[in-house]
Amino acid sequence: MIIGKVTGSIVSTRKQDNLIGNKFMVIEPLQAESKKPKQLVAIDNIGAGIGEYVLVAQGSAARIGCNMPDAPIDAAIVGIIDDIGKLEQ
Repeated sequence: MIIGKVTGSIVSTRKQDNLIGNKFMVIEPLQAESKKPKQLVAIDNIGAGIGEYVLVAQGSAARIGCNMPDAPIDAAIVGIIDDIGKLEQ
């Protein structure tokens, strides 16, 4: 799981059938490693907004976390962060 900030949203009118009705957000990980992308797209079933810090599950945990085991989901917002303690950077 990673911590990230929601920096934008994506509108897609044409998509696979089992993705219809879902919202997609652009996430910027807080501790991006040099080999990983600086942004990722995550499905949002909990209602996160732009500017909020979120917990993001990736891979099969993302599909399980949003109860969509057969959908082509690589990342899902699974929590909105209320408070973050000290982060090592």
